[in-house]
Amino acid sequence: MKKSIQPKDYRYVVFADEQAKFSFLTRSTASSDETIKWKDGKEYPLIKTQISSASHPFFTGEEKIIDTEGRVDRFKARAEKAAALRAKLGNKSSKAQKEAQKKAAKAAAKTQPAAQEAAK
Repeated sequence: MKKSIQPKDYRYVVFADEQAKFSFLTRSTASSDETIKWKDGKEYPLIKTQISSASHPFFTGEEKIIDTEGRVDRFKARAEKAAALRAKLGNKSSKAQKEAQKKAAKAAAKTQPAAQEAAK
């Protein structure tokens, strides 16, 4: 006869998410000193969890941005700084274009009288 591959301490355990007031019974090898009386009247080892499918943002659809190090604020500040720099550079380029047009107009004005005299 084949030897069983399941560990000897594989038993029913209750996992409880106390924040969401949600618990479920499943089989596990997790150890615990606490016990709880389940709905069927029997006592099972209790494993407390911080998060479960009842409280996880992916399953509940309530995603939250947890920004403990100010990363979102730094990103927004960099984006605002970049937008201001783009606007400033845009103003410089439009000024340069206007100055180039003025120079071209002056040069054209200078060459027009010379061309009129040559035509006479």
